[in-house]
Amino acid sequence: MCELLGMSANVPTDICFSFCGLLERGGRTGPHKDGWGITFYEGKGCRSFKDPLPSCDSEIARLVRSYPIKSRAVISHIRQANRGKVSLENTHPFIREMWGRHWTYAHNGQLSNYKSLLKPEIYQPVGNTDSELAFCWLMDQVRQKYPTKPKNMQTVFRFIAKQAETLRGLGVFNMLLSDGVYLMAYCTSKLHWITRRAPFGKATLIDTDWVIDFQEETTPDDIVSVIATEPLTGDETWQKMGTGEFLLFKQGELIFNSAKA
Repeated sequence: MCELLGMSANVPTDICFSFCGLLERGGRTGPHKDGWGITFYEGKGCRSFKDPLPSCDSEIARLVRSYPIKSRAVISHIRQANRGKVSLENTHPFIREMWGRHWTYAHNGQLSNYKSLLKPEIYQPVGNTDSELAFCWLMDQVRQKYPTKPKNMQTVFRFIAKQAETLRGLGVFNMLLSDGVYLMAYCTSKLHWITRRAPFGKATLIDTDWVIDFQEETTPDDIVSVIATEPLTGDETWQKMGTGEFLLFKQGELIFNSAKA
């Protein structure tokens, strides 16, 4: 299956360290060679880079890695295709507009009988993956429930989590979703997360020889949360999410955990 990477931070933050670890799994240390993508939020805008080539061999990936982009919210994905051909239109993350903001989504897993979902009316898939169809269906459900943006966004994400339960009933549905302010993680089978804050220490990537001292790269006020399918470092304590659990982050802080609600 695919692998996910997400970041939420309280200040614009460079994700190159984690991203480089993920890239290695895209055809070198892992089998996810069917494309990759990453979306960085900058204010209300976002930059998105995608390539159907393996991330370990992608010139676009090298460009992103050598040109650090700082962001408060990031979603990335490396693909191992199971539904839909290997192509740019089927490469995650997928982006749609709602309430004047870009919403970014990436999925890890495989759904069966997903065509039984009600056909999306507002949002239409461009490619032919179960992942993008599920995203369009989710967005349709939200738009129909909330024609205009509600004041309490946590209510929206709780509603999305309920709809994700329907998708989990169709197979494996691990998801990252962000509007640039909030970052949501929903788990069916495998997601891990970590929040880094002062006092910062050193960390070593599992997939490549890179050690970083976060104390040299941060200020005492920085808060950065990272979500990944598998832990990216071997000398930090990552927390594993449970089946049906969803987390909601804002500016690096975990503001809702369904397992503790």
